[in-house]
Amino acid sequence: MPSERAEVQVRPGVEGDLKALTAIYNHYVRETAITFDTAIFSPEERRPWLLSHPEDGPHRLMVATDADTQEILGYATSSPYRPKPAYATSVETSVYVAPDAGRRGIGTLLYGALFEALAGEDVHRAYAGIAQPNEPSTRLHERFGFQYVGTYREVGRKFGRYWDVAWFEKQL
Repeated sequence: MPSERAEVQVRPGVEGDLKALTAIYNHYVRETAITFDTAIFSPEERRPWLLSHPEDGPHRLMVATDADTQEILGYATSSPYRPKPAYATSVETSVYVAPDAGRRGIGTLLYGALFEALAGEDVHRAYAGIAQPNEPSTRLHERFGFQYVGTYREVGRKFGRYWDVAWFEKQL
């Protein structure tokens, strides 16, 4: 019986993914206000970020790959919400999809895997900041049970204008 392969596979991120993950992130740095970073990164500059997301614990990195080519199609992370110790059971989550891989359900697959991985961890709340406007990201977060809690008005300046960030939270 022939085995059927899934079109997309999701797995924890590894150091060998660093170049591709950096390229995806740099697209959003250069082309969008989705991230408020304003200068692109080299893979070596992003290495501490990658290493801060081990395969276990509350701070994860999940990577989606094409099942046939192993091309990285996107990634999702849970990262520290704030550095002070009392925030340890809260995480900030994010999803980045390769520019040519949108509208394929990659973000949904990534978030599904991320929240499944976090289910056994001591994490109480997840937060997501979404630069506005970004209706696709808002829909994705609401699909996963995030609820709108407020907007920081004109909190970031990029491309010569100010951007609002809507904040969402999810109980875990």
